[in-house]
Amino acid sequence: MAHRGRLVVADDDVLLREGLASLLTRSGFEVVAQAGDGVRLLELVRRHLPDLVIIDIRMPPSFTTEGLDAARAIRERFPQVAILLLSAYVDLEHAMELLAGGDHVGYLLKTRVTDVNEFLETLDHIAKGGSIVDPSLVKELVAARHRDDPLAHLSPRERQVLALMAEGRSNAGIARKLWVTEGTVEKHVRSILIKLRLPETDADHRRVLAVLTFLESR
Repeated sequence: MAHRGRLVVADDDVLLREGLASLLTRSGFEVVAQAGDGVRLLELVRRHLPDLVIIDIRMPPSFTTEGLDAARAIRERFPQVAILLLSAYVDLEHAMELLAGGDHVGYLLKTRVTDVNEFLETLDHIAKGGSIVDPSLVKELVAARHRDDPLAHLSPRERQVLALMAEGRSNAGIARKLWVTEGTVEKHVRSILIKLRLPETDADHRRVLAVLTFLESR
């Protein structure tokens, strides 16, 4: 059997950790160490410099983000070490910073691992520089972006008008482009400013703020 790489497994659940280590060993990986908390994990990574670490996000003492904090530290100090976050929870807010690093990193939910061969292929993929993100996390990310999208409440026509505003067109220019009256465009612009929650003030030009909001959301 081909050697698939050296691993450290970190999970406070000793039965899960031992079972995972046994599976990986039988499948061609060399499990060089195991850890039950983040501090111990960092010590073991420093000592063994494995190819890959598998980390549970929530570990002692507070069972919040200890594993994720350790993963960040590993990425900063040992960027060549691949990381798989294996969690029972979707933790979008805290995981995105690490996943944004792009390569040698993955995030899977424990409940979604139903095929051993696919799981092993995932480890191989991450170890070789790839990245894997659980579909549940992607779904949460898309939903979060939709919730935070300042343009989400605009109608298709209002988005059209705002896009033309971003091109520097006046209301008259927008009216000619869309084959509508200038008064219709003015109504759309007023609606856009209200929906983007841009109150009229003496200090700010609301039309400019609306365009900036549009450009930032792209």
